[in-house]
Amino acid sequence: MIADNIKNAATYFSSHKHFQFALEYLQRTDFSQLANGKYELDGENAFAIVNRYDTHNADELKWEAHRKYIDIQFLASGFEQVGIEQIERFIPATEYDDAKDVQFFSGGGNSFKLNEKEFVIIFPHEVHKPGILLNEKTSVTKVVIKVKV
Repeated sequence: MIADNIKNAATYFSSHKHFQFALEYLQRTDFSQLANGKYELDGENAFAIVNRYDTHNADELKWEAHRKYIDIQFLASGFEQVGIEQIERFIPATEYDDAKDVQFFSGGGNSFKLNEKEFVIIFPHEVHKPGILLNEKTSVTKVVIKVKV
């Protein structure tokens, strides 16, 4: 996991061949002007998903992991708790869905607050549970960039 403010994005440009492209997209795009949906950035190598939602109680959400894509989750507005842990500490709750690139897990783990203009990079060896409320429901605008491993 890498977590930081978008103003520090250049620090991570060389970490993966698509990170610079993806992080610069997050820096320069006004997401208040984009509708929810999928936006192609570089074919299947990198694409963005814009989503607006209200945060939820942790027990309403599932731990998940991906194999084909690294998640760069960016909060364009709002704040939320994000659960994240090493995958080996969890028990698979479902089989891996290759078409959707997702597998769900059971277990418990640590979480941290992700604030507006901050991002977290989540790798395939990590499970995550985003969208958790802190004290009360909050509306967020989140952009998830999927970067091919």
